[in-house]
Amino acid sequence: MEKLLPPSKLLPPKGILKSDALKKYIFETTAYPREHEQLKKLREATVLKYGNLYTVLLYDHTLILSNNNCKYHNVTTLDPTKYVYHQFKDYTSNEKMVCACMRRSEMEVPVDEGHFLSMLLKIMNAKKTIELGVFTGYSLLTTALALPHDGHVTGIDIDKEAYEMGLEFIKNAGVHHKINFIHSDCLQALDNMLSENPKPEFDFAFVDADKPNYANMHERLMKLVKVGGVIAFDNTLWSGFVAEKEENVPVHMRVNRKAFLDLNKRLAADPHVEVSQVSIGDGVTLCRRLV
Repeated sequence: MEKLLPPSKLLPPKGILKSDALKKYIFETTAYPREHEQLKKLREATVLKYGNLYTVLLYDHTLILSNNNCKYHNVTTLDPTKYVYHQFKDYTSNEKMVCACMRRSEMEVPVDEGHFLSMLLKIMNAKKTIELGVFTGYSLLTTALALPHDGHVTGIDIDKEAYEMGLEFIKNAGVHHKINFIHSDCLQALDNMLSENPKPEFDFAFVDADKPNYANMHERLMKLVKVGGVIAFDNTLWSGFVAEKEENVPVHMRVNRKAFLDLNKRLAADPHVEVSQVSIGDGVTLCRRLV
């Protein structure tokens, strides 16, 4: 019988809400009943494809991405559902090198956060938005559905395969015409935009990409988002670990925790933005550009 990584090596469940009963109540009462049919199908398809596939982090900072076409960092592809644990041990030469792994399906935003973003976009009357980090496109489709018929969202991600998996649901929802997908590293794409047209043009930006680069993305987005526009950063409470002492934080979560501690402090002190920390999902920080 195949043996996968033990549960003790899995990352904590995504999100800061630790009460399963309360989470179930919120999702079943207000989130799932209002979820668009194509969003539901996309969410289920994402779990079906990526639910048993893992991103594995080793203590030497090697990333092993299962069934994935990403070409960055030190990457080896494997499918844990077909890869027995003793083989994995042989690969690493040392079981203790395995730091953690997470289901890739947890990379999409939760349903209640999607509802929040949709309402925010409608309240803002946003028409032109940008999204850094797309994965299979749940938040991208959420945005496209919330925008008016002549609205437009630019999505940027290095993983084109994941985006293409969700493309059929975007087309079935009738909003494909609103989306421009750019297959690129996020920072490189932002630099290209600034070199081609440095004028601010976006009403809203959603960031759910490389966490240590959030600060660099913020610097560039402040030149691309209009005054009065909003930049939303996802995962900024990092499973609640931003409030824990470092020695109480799993080793594999410390790099991103440090990045979020620095980012949150920087945004709170930035006179160019008005900031609100929203305790939904894994934490969403809203920055309204003032100048």
